Amino acid sequence: MNDRMEEDAALQDLGLADGPGETAEPPPRHSVRERVAGWRGIVGRNRALWITTAVAVASLVAGLVVGRFVVSPADAAASAAAPPAGFVTVPVESGPLSNDVTLRAEVGYADPVQVQVDTSGLQGAAVVTGQVPAVGAELGPLAVALEVAGRPVIVLPGDLPSYRTLRYGVSGPDVAQFKQAMRTVGLDAGDPADPRFDEQAAQSVAALYTQVGYPAPATDAESVSSLRSAQAGVRAAEQAVATAQGDLAKAGAGTGAVDIREADNAVASARRAVDAARAESPQDAGRIADLEDALGLAQLRRQQLDAHPDTTAARAAVDAAQSQLRDARDELTRAQQGALPVLPAGELLYLTQLPRRVDAVEARRGAELKGTAMTVSGATVALNGAAGDADAKLLRVGAAAAFDLPDGSSHPATVAALTPGKTASDRWAVTLTPEPLRPEQLAQLQGKNVRVSVSVGTTDGDVLHVPVAALSAGPGGESRVEVVEGDPRSPETRTHLVVVETGLAAAGAVEVRPVDGGLSRGDLVVVGR
Repeated sequence: MNDRMEEDAALQDLGLADGPGETAEPPPRHSVRERVAGWRGIVGRNRALWITTAVAVASLVAGLVVGRFVVSPADAAASAAAPPAGFVTVPVESGPLSNDVTLRAEVGYADPVQVQVDTSGLQGAAVVTGQVPAVGAELGPLAVALEVAGRPVIVLPGDLPSYRTLRYGVSGPDVAQFKQAMRTVGLDAGDPADPRFDEQAAQSVAALYTQVGYPAPATDAESVSSLRSAQAGVRAAEQAVATAQGDLAKAGAGTGAVDIREADNAVASARRAVDAARAESPQDAGRIADLEDALGLAQLRRQQLDAHPDTTAARAAVDAAQSQLRDARDELTRAQQGALPVLPAGELLYLTQLPRRVDAVEARRGAELKGTAMTVSGATVALNGAAGDADAKLLRVGAAAAFDLPDGSSHPATVAALTPGKTASDRWAVTLTPEPLRPEQLAQLQGKNVRVSVSVGTTDGDVLHVPVAALSAGPGGESRVEVVEGDPRSPETRTHLVVVETGLAAAGAVEVRPVDGGLSRGDLVVVGR
C-alpha cells in the first residue's frame, strides 16, 4: 500500500496523475530539466526492479547464442553421417573452341640491325664529318648513311657484309652481290653470275659515286707511278721495233738498178779487154790470162747481185724488239688494272629489306667513330617474342594471332617467322606482323611488351563440348559420355551412355559429336561421383 502511494505521488510530481479529490485537467507544461529530474527519481526509487530486468534480458541473449553455436552430441553424430550418394555433373555447352599459344612480345620495327662501319682502311682517325641521320629517318638504296673522314658510307641492297676492298682481279660472292646491287639501282657493273671484279665492274664505281654526289676513291700514288713507268716502257719498245724493222727492210731490199748496170758494164769492159789482147798479142799468154781473170771476177760479182740477200741478223733484231714490246704492253695492262677505281670496304653498307628506319644513332659529328654507328630496323612494325620448344612447335608461319592494345581491345597479327634456338632447351624467336596500326596506336605501342595469343586450332563455328573429365573409354576404345536422366542429387537417378567422336581440345574442354545416342546443349554429363 505504501508503494502504491509512493508511485501515485511520483506521478503527481511529473503531472501524470490527478491529486486526491481533484478532477482531471490538462497537465501543466514543465521544463525539460524538470522532466529529466523526475525520471531520475523514478529510477533511483526502483533500482532493484531495473537490475532484475537487465539480468533477464542478458540471460535470454546468452541462451540464443549458445543454442546457435553449441552442438549437442546427438546433433554432432547426426551431422557426421555421409550424405546421400549422387553425381557430380556439368552441362553440355555449345560454342566455338580455340586452342591458343600465349606469349609476350616487344613491339618495334622489324629486324633491328646494329650498323658498324669498317674503318680499318683509313689512314687517319675515323672522324664523323657529316651526313648523320636523325632518328626516324629512312635509309634506302644509294642513301648515304654516314660520312666518315669526308668519305660516304653508301647503302646498297644485300645481306652479305662488306668485308674487303673490291679491286680489279678479286673474285667471290661479295663481287656477285655488288654486281646484283648495282643492277638493282639501275647501274651496270657486269653480269652478277660472273663473280670477278673485272674492268667493267671497276669502271662502274665512278658511276656509283656520281649518283651519290661524291668523287670516286682516288688511285694511290704507287699505282699512278707504275702506270706512268709502264707507259714509257711501251713507247721505248715500240721505237726499238721500228728501228729493227727499218734495218730488215734495207737488208731485204736487194741490189739496185745502178749497181746491176755497173756490174754489167764491168763484165762487158773485161770481155773487150780480153778480146783486144787476143787480137793484138795472141802470143802474150800472161797478159791474156790476167785479163781473163779480171773478166771472171766481174762476171762473179754480177752473179752475186742476182742472189737473195741474207737478212737473218736483221730479222733476229726485229724479233727481239717485238718481244720486248709485248712484255712492255703486258706490264702496261697490269699497271692500268692496278690503277682502276677500287671500292673500299668501309664505304659500302649492305642492308636487307630496304628501306630501313633509323631507330638510334650513336655516331656524333666531330667525334671519332668507334663501335656501333647506329641501329636500323625495317620500315614495317613487328612483334618480336619468344616461345618454349613445345609451344613453338605448335605454331606455323601464317597462323592468325592477336595482341592487346593499350585501350584493352585486341588487334590482329600474323606469325611471320619462327627461328629455333641453338639448343633444344633454348626458346624459339617468334616474329609477328600486325595488321596496319594508326599513328597514335603505333606511338603508344612502340617499345611496349604486349600479350599475344596465337591460334593453333579452332572449330568451324559453334560445337558441342564437355570437360575432358566427362569422357570415358568404351570396351572397343570408343569415347563415351554418361548422361544423367533426372535430378543428379537423387540416388534413384538413372544415367545412360552416349558414344561420341571427339574433336579439338582446348582449355580443358573437348569437342564432342554424338554417334550412338542423342546429346544436346544443356544435358548434364557426369564428371565424378
